[in-house]
Amino acid sequence: MNILDTERLRLRTIEVDDAAFYYDLVNDPTWLEFIGDKGIRSLADARAAIIDGPRAMQQRCGHSLYVMERKGDGRALGLCGLIRRDPLPEPDIGYAIRPEFFGQGYTHEAAVAVLAYARGVLGIKRVLGLTDPGNVNSIRLLHKLGLTFVETRPLPPNDRPTNIYCIEFPPRSI
Repeated sequence: MNILDTERLRLRTIEVDDAAFYYDLVNDPTWLEFIGDKGIRSLADARAAIIDGPRAMQQRCGHSLYVMERKGDGRALGLCGLIRRDPLPEPDIGYAIRPEFFGQGYTHEAAVAVLAYARGVLGIKRVLGLTDPGNVNSIRLLHKLGLTFVETRPLPPNDRPTNIYCIEFPPRSI
């Protein structure tokens, strides 16, 4: 299902048919270094993770991680969306992109659209941003999106130290 369109991207719900793309993304060395090992070792694992993760979250919360698909050729570049995690009071913006697309502005373009969607369509008042303290590119992106640093603390499931950022949307005037 198509959720958002930007100038160059289409953000859509992730489908079971995206298992090969998802498998490759979550097993990329950059993902493993900064996000962590999800234990996805096969396409069957990837299909199950899609169903139990983003698909279930979309049904439960009305938002999830979306596939960033390039309009020009339909290529899946990465993921961007909102994640609802039990230990956190608000959803956080999540994103990951294949390394061959780093530095081309795709993640920023998708994240700007996701934040506008969170505020305008979903009526969310605060969005968090989480990143590994060593992930300079992610930290730079969160600042560029207007999120400010709150704290560093360990978060489940692996209790890795995590930088937490936040953006609060001002009330809309009538």
